[in-house]
Amino acid sequence: MTDNAPGSSEHPSLPTPSLDTIPVERLNRVGPRVAERLGKLGVRTVQDLLFHLPNRYQDRTRLATIAELRVGDEVLVEGEIREVELSGGRRRSFKVWLSDGGFGGLMLRFFHYSRQQIDALKPGVRLRCYGEVRQGPSALEMVHPEYRIQSEEPVAIEERLTPLYPSTEGLQQSSWRGLTDQALALLSRQAPRECLPDEVLRPLGLPSLVEALAYLHRPPLDADPLDLIERRHPAFHRLAFEELVAHQVSLRRLRAAQRAIAAPVLAGDGTLRKRLLDALPFRMTAAQERVVAEIAADLEGERPMQRLLQGDVGAGKTLVAALAALQAIESGAQVALMAPTELLSEQHRRGFAGWLAPLDIEPVWLVGRHKGRERVGLLESIASGRARMVMGTHALFQDDVVFSELGLVIIDEQHRFGVHQRMRLRAKGGGDGGAPHQLIMTATPIPRSLAMTVYADLDLSVIDALPPGRTRIVTVAVPDSRREEVIARVEQACAQGRQAYWVCTLIEESEALECQAAEETARQLAESLPGIRIGLVHGRIKGPERESVMAAFAAGDLDLLVATTVVEVGVDVPNASLMIIENPERLGLAQLHQLRGRVGRGSVQSHCVLLFHPPLSIAARERLGIIRAAESGFEIAERDLAMRGAGEVLGTRQTGTVQFRVADPLRDQHLVAAAQQAADLILVRYPDRIEPLIQRWLGSRELYGSV
Repeated sequence: MTDNAPGSSEHPSLPTPSLDTIPVERLNRVGPRVAERLGKLGVRTVQDLLFHLPNRYQDRTRLATIAELRVGDEVLVEGEIREVELSGGRRRSFKVWLSDGGFGGLMLRFFHYSRQQIDALKPGVRLRCYGEVRQGPSALEMVHPEYRIQSEEPVAIEERLTPLYPSTEGLQQSSWRGLTDQALALLSRQAPRECLPDEVLRPLGLPSLVEALAYLHRPPLDADPLDLIERRHPAFHRLAFEELVAHQVSLRRLRAAQRAIAAPVLAGDGTLRKRLLDALPFRMTAAQERVVAEIAADLEGERPMQRLLQGDVGAGKTLVAALAALQAIESGAQVALMAPTELLSEQHRRGFAGWLAPLDIEPVWLVGRHKGRERVGLLESIASGRARMVMGTHALFQDDVVFSELGLVIIDEQHRFGVHQRMRLRAKGGGDGGAPHQLIMTATPIPRSLAMTVYADLDLSVIDALPPGRTRIVTVAVPDSRREEVIARVEQACAQGRQAYWVCTLIEESEALECQAAEETARQLAESLPGIRIGLVHGRIKGPERESVMAAFAAGDLDLLVATTVVEVGVDVPNASLMIIENPERLGLAQLHQLRGRVGRGSVQSHCVLLFHPPLSIAARERLGIIRAAESGFEIAERDLAMRGAGEVLGTRQTGTVQFRVADPLRDQHLVAAAQQAADLILVRYPDRIEPLIQRWLGSRELYGSV
């Protein structure tokens, strides 16, 4: 640990190093253990520390009286200890009664305390404390407030809002404030490099980088707390804009690199596609035809297609993907379709087999369960090129999987894959240093504002119309106290020759408990509905058995399918017209919409029953209200983005997915167009600013876009 901060008078003749090269170990009170904890949060340099912004602020600039306290307030109060008590019982606690001489009193309650605290907090001692006001059994109270014993000399009240930083175990807020004090002192002497040109910043009227950082770390007394909490202040806009520019520069550079790579020209002669279309019992929608033409033109080019295919539930994305696959196969190339789960890959195999078998094309299926001789035979078929269409899960990018001439990669539910998985599959094709074409599909519509921001390296195709004849799905929410009525409704639907789903949800992190819930539900429904043929599907049922149940349901040999959320995507049974979702309050909007989309695929009026367990939280009530009122997946995606933010909608828990530190594509969408223009300008006129900009905001994470 060093006693002198960098840039101090110890070496006055040496130039101050750049803030992005000063390790945090050079700051006071940062030894190896603290440096390791900071490193967990990506804070390794003084510049990293400055860009690690508070996520909220406390107002300790005024003292509140005890008489004016309200439940839920976070306030600073001062008073004298009147009484203390050590209470036993189920949970021992140390209670301190505080009075400021006015009406009423305040209890301070400590469940964790030391002998030193008990000795120090005696009647007559004056305290200043900060915390959240709660309603206790007999009076207002604060649980584990921050406090300071007041001496005879009055301690000055804070003159600025107090920042609270995202932290990790072992780093207290006082430590963060001490470290950022040192970083801000260095900032006042050595500003970080300005990565955005004046001609970009001037028209926007945004503060300088130094002004923005200083303001956000130490807001002045007159700062509007709501502007800071909701990140509407121009200081936040300044950093959000720079982060958006960094992402756009990175994605545009990535796109340019992709366009410099060769790809096989897959024009095809149209024979297989014509045979498939002639055999369909329906016509494609105009939206499907438009998207098919966009993809066909890309496949005919000499550069790798990078196209994101979006469409609402039931819009017909799979047929579009099948036609793209046939164009590649017509051209002599192989096609790989990768899905995130074995169940979804099974469903794709069944769907494609129905279309491709009459064309004498047999899809090869490769998943983790294939072992021994069976796996060796499949690998040989792929390596020799006999397998024209290969489908599977992450098993497709294992080292022993070698393609003869992979020309097209189709990735379904792409946000569930990490970047390295996608890159490894891409590296298996193209030949002669080239790359295969890629079609990336998502069954979760992404709001356009978000797509413009995070998928700027991809061309976007949207199927924005549903096939004709689809009826609106009537969605209702009922409490689980009416479960018997819902069971009767299932019996009625099945008696009329229709089929139904009953989806059990539990805790996302516990697949085992969710499967147990589904098994118990299936048993109870079998007792209540003795004449109904019931099947069960969940993630722990072995693949062949699960596939057999799904096939029986699709063939109409089962009336009711009890399942976990494994049926969220890919299941298409037109005769199913009733969906029951238990505990829908535990699911997000996108997942609810996907599950609901398993019905409504025929011409009969379909219903979705949300069987919730009261009482509902405010957020859950809002989600269920939205899913009942909204039909369009794109409208739901916009509402989902507004409720949960970009990180959750994109699934940032997956390795390599884009994550924003300050910017929010919904809140800051007014900055996106300017960020795109700035990125174009920097790439052409200021190439020396590209690396510092990307390093500041993305670092090694720039790889997320390398699909």
